[in-house]
Amino acid sequence: MQEVNNEQKNADSTSLVLLNTRNIGGYKSVQEMVKTDAESPWGNQFAFIHVSLPHLTENDLTNPLNFALKTQETIMRKKNSAAVLLTGKLLDAVRRYRGPEVTAKYIHSTLKNTSMTVSNVIGPVERMALANHPVKGLYFMVVGVPQNLTITMVSYMGQLRIAVGTENELIDPLKYKSCVENAFDIMFKAATAATPPPKNI
Repeated sequence: MQEVNNEQKNADSTSLVLLNTRNIGGYKSVQEMVKTDAESPWGNQFAFIHVSLPHLTENDLTNPLNFALKTQETIMRKKNSAAVLLTGKLLDAVRRYRGPEVTAKYIHSTLKNTSMTVSNVIGPVERMALANHPVKGLYFMVVGVPQNLTITMVSYMGQLRIAVGTENELIDPLKYKSCVENAFDIMFKAATAATPPPKNI
């Protein structure tokens, strides 16, 4: 935002963080999940939290690790709040009593009031195959959402894959990529400078 217009550095932006609330205790078959008293029922089980994106200050640029830790603390505090549980219960109640279409409209109206979405999925730990062709890697993307920016992450065989979707003609993808690479470079340099050298044994 600052790269496009320096005045926008004080603009308010809100991210919607989608959280998987499924009780994962191991692999469950479809037959087990569709039972009425299933421990891990079939279908999407998620909740969401709104996280206000912190404003970037000159101090944050000189000490980016504090900025990252402050952001992580905010997300963890909100993730462990009762709001996540209540949101999940609300979505479940709306789905049961009003149906999936009303639930989808409610979720879409919530999405419209945010600037970006962040979502992640724990993926398979073993290699998958599709029609006997091994899958080398995979991504996922949430499409048709009203936000300007969508970031999704999925793990596959111990590797993390990140996908980014931007609103057409609103966010310059090359400039965005350059900003992300610059941010990672700043964070990497700060992290390696802060790491004490290994002790001689």
